[in-house]
Amino acid sequence: MKKLYFICAILLSGFAFSQEITKEADTITEQIAEFPDGGATKFRQLIADNFREKKVQGQGKEFCDLAFVIERDGSLSNIKANGTNDSFNKEAIRAISKIKTKWIPAKINGELVRYRFRIPLNLDFN
Repeated sequence: MKKLYFICAILLSGFAFSQEITKEADTITEQIAEFPDGGATKFRQLIADNFREKKVQGQGKEFCDLAFVIERDGSLSNIKANGTNDSFNKEAIRAISKIKTKWIPAKINGELVRYRFRIPLNLDFN
């Protein structure tokens, strides 16, 4: 039941991303980074599939903000989780790190650039 709540929370929660690139410039991208074969919905589903809710210790509702950088080659780096529950943060990082599919990188003026992406995650222990 917890996994069902978690999957629903991931699929229903909005995802947010920045439109700034870390070292390039403070410019808006002309093409945002995109996850192939299903986009953000497929990416959220892969996180849910990899997530082991039994490893998370908590009660009530837990929240985690997962942030990472999509590199020019489509790989992920600088994966960080910000939330009040350390076990939830660690499991979120582990779940996203298991995804090996590369993203389609963002572009500015036709050049591939790094792209910061953020996904909020929720888990309900009720």
